[in-house]
Amino acid sequence: LENIRDRQVVPSVKPGYLRPLVPEQAPQQPEPWTAVMADIERVVMSGVTHWHSPRFHAYFPTANSYPAIVADMLSGAIACIGFTWIASPACTELEVVMLDWLGQMLGLPEQFLARSGGEGGGVIQGTASEATLVALLGAKSRTMQRVKEEHPEWTDTDILAKLVGYCNKQAHSSVERAGLLGGVKLRSLQPDSKRQLRGEILREAIEEDIKNGLIPFYAVATLGTTSSCTFDALDEIGDVCADHGVWLHVDAAYAGSAFICPEYRYLMKGIEKADSFNFNPHKWLLVNFDCSAMWLKQPRWIVDAFNVDPLYLKHDQQGSAPDYRHWQIPLGRRFRALKLWFVLRLYGVENLQNHIRKQIALAHLFEKLCTSDERFELFEEVTMGLVCFRLKGANDINEELLRRINGRGKIHLVPSKIDDVYFLRLAICSRFTEDS
Repeated sequence: LENIRDRQVVPSVKPGYLRPLVPEQAPQQPEPWTAVMADIERVVMSGVTHWHSPRFHAYFPTANSYPAIVADMLSGAIACIGFTWIASPACTELEVVMLDWLGQMLGLPEQFLARSGGEGGGVIQGTASEATLVALLGAKSRTMQRVKEEHPEWTDTDILAKLVGYCNKQAHSSVERAGLLGGVKLRSLQPDSKRQLRGEILREAIEEDIKNGLIPFYAVATLGTTSSCTFDALDEIGDVCADHGVWLHVDAAYAGSAFICPEYRYLMKGIEKADSFNFNPHKWLLVNFDCSAMWLKQPRWIVDAFNVDPLYLKHDQQGSAPDYRHWQIPLGRRFRALKLWFVLRLYGVENLQNHIRKQIALAHLFEKLCTSDERFELFEEVTMGLVCFRLKGANDINEELLRRINGRGKIHLVPSKIDDVYFLRLAICSRFTEDS
């Protein structure tokens, strides 16, 4: 990372570049460390896209910091598989406490936190995509139980065919994928002119589906969409979901980190109406991938949906601490809470807030550069560390602009397209990015 500024952001290799650089088969005899380390530069670094280069502005950030790297090494050295409490008590208990620390930093309502003494609590998932799917499966389990009580004559297949979920058309593609994996219909709703999903839009869709004999069961509100970082009207959506008994999951994968700064919490107004909430410390909070934080008001629906309890996984302390294997898709899990513990302690909340504020300020600086040049226009209001901009005029000149920028290999950007308008996204990603 010390010489990251000197490296080309995106490698100029072609698919298949690596195979000729290594032998056809693994060596029979061990090789010296020096030989392996010498090959890192030749084989690996020549094909790395440097997400931590100060000139990498594509997608959204992926986090990285010295404390998180050290904690990851310790996790690798302890090398436990924390699927139950007894499988490594510290692995489970540190996670329970870290998710409470993090939830308090964001200002999450107490009913999401284990410390409240209620049912709720947090868990570290691998990615936001997993959290969306886990929440969908919990919602499915809850609704199926309710409908069976109302209609004992209906089979599981009858009920499944009627289930329908909802999200903003601008929601991440993983929401649609969760519907496919969960075997349910998912409707992408057209947002308002500000690209927000509003309560009224959702209400109309739900009422129309109920009329058609369907059963609304799940809705995803996105706080910080991938294409342009817009925020759904969570407060309004929450009321509609409460009226219809629909599980509300909040996906704040990127923008959620900013809620550690009190001045951005207005964007999560209505969070107390959600059933589950997720964001990625591994995007913007200096915790290395993978660490996706998820909180549930009623984890029992997830636990019931996933509960397979063979004798070899039972233990004497069952029920007095969470067995996180019931809160996630995989059985096995790494000791990821160490990364949170190290980062939160070695930075402190204050420095993490400074990191977020600095990157948002850099985005506003780039916004000013765009607005002061009459050739350019903004596609979206800048609220976080993402600037959506374009040359005034047709899509093709913007496509050409992106080709030229990425073709030079100095800066890496990705585009997006909404309602047939093509624009460029500049995200502040690296902690090495400065204003001059």
